[in-house]
Amino acid sequence: MVEPLLQAENLSKVYETGPERTVALADVSLRVEKGGFVAVLGPSGSGKTTLLSLLGGLDRPTTGRVYLDGLDISALPEKRLSQIRRRRVGMVFQTYNLADELTVVENVELPLLFEGKPSSEMRKRALGLLGQVGLSHKAGRRPFQLSSGEQQRAAVARALANQPSLVLMDEPTGNLDQVNSDALMSLAKTMNLEKGVALVIATHNMNIAGQALSQVILKSGRIASVHSN
Repeated sequence: MVEPLLQAENLSKVYETGPERTVALADVSLRVEKGGFVAVLGPSGSGKTTLLSLLGGLDRPTTGRVYLDGLDISALPEKRLSQIRRRRVGMVFQTYNLADELTVVENVELPLLFEGKPSSEMRKRALGLLGQVGLSHKAGRRPFQLSSGEQQRAAVARALANQPSLVLMDEPTGNLDQVNSDALMSLAKTMNLEKGVALVIATHNMNIAGQALSQVILKSGRIASVHSN
């Protein structure tokens, strides 16, 4: 059997605050092929954001393992894990996580900066990505000068800067109108189909879910069902 790009095995995440014990995720297993497209669905509080954080190495599972190209990233030291995230994984968060002290184009350049790319190459790639998400004219603005939808599109451009093999998106179209939502998904699908970038998208949008190769339905932190399109 061909090794998947990403494999999660029996993931659980438990948060403990004093006597309080909250199970955010319980015994979740997931497989994402190279160039795959998985939609993660479920009501608010079902564990979608927690799952994406574990898959991207932003958080450690309480139990279980996450493998990226066969490498157990859940067991790596933080420095090594951070290097792999920067080089292999693009992430789009609900809260955007843009740096307000930087311009929009500088935010998109950030992942390239850590890789020591020449400044001219970084700027050319960042501007090209901003063009693809319709933000060329806002390149010199600060994030707080953008609408929430524009900030979301800037975050998508940043996630694609290092040409990752895996992109994780948490409700990427939640703050976008239909036109910008369609444009963003067109860009994501182009990266998926032409560049072989694997996508895992947490969403309530059934149009996006319908475009995915498979749908994982979460309920109360567990997989309720899995469907293939």
